[in-house]
Amino acid sequence: MKRTLNIAILLVLTLSFFSAAPTEFGKYDTKVAVMKFKTEVIDYGIISQNSEGKRLFTFTNTGDAPLLITDVKTTCGCTVPSYSKAPILPGSIGELEIKYDTKRLGAFTKTVTVMSNAEGGNKVLKIKGHIVASK
Repeated sequence: MKRTLNIAILLVLTLSFFSAAPTEFGKYDTKVAVMKFKTEVIDYGIISQNSEGKRLFTFTNTGDAPLLITDVKTTCGCTVPSYSKAPILPGSIGELEIKYDTKRLGAFTKTVTVMSNAEGGNKVLKIKGHIVASK
């Protein structure tokens, strides 16, 4: 008897769960943000030690929903990102500023990972170059 009662309760709960689920296709909001970068690699080229290390990645939100960058991670403390916390509206242009520490000599290649609500998830960008001693 107890087992039959448990099965009946489980059956009622299961049916109420499925009847509460949305049944109309397209009822959900299908708008997405799309982050389209002008370039995904910035090449500093050969630069002098202690020269300006700031560069800009520019992008456009080509989607139909506001784009929100939630975080930007770099591969080391020598690369510092700066970006707007405000949503980038559809059709608008945004910028991600990267500052590389040009005190270090030699070749470098670093990655910058942009986390956002954009379609496709995280976006990985690269910076590279070669720093030579100042004369």
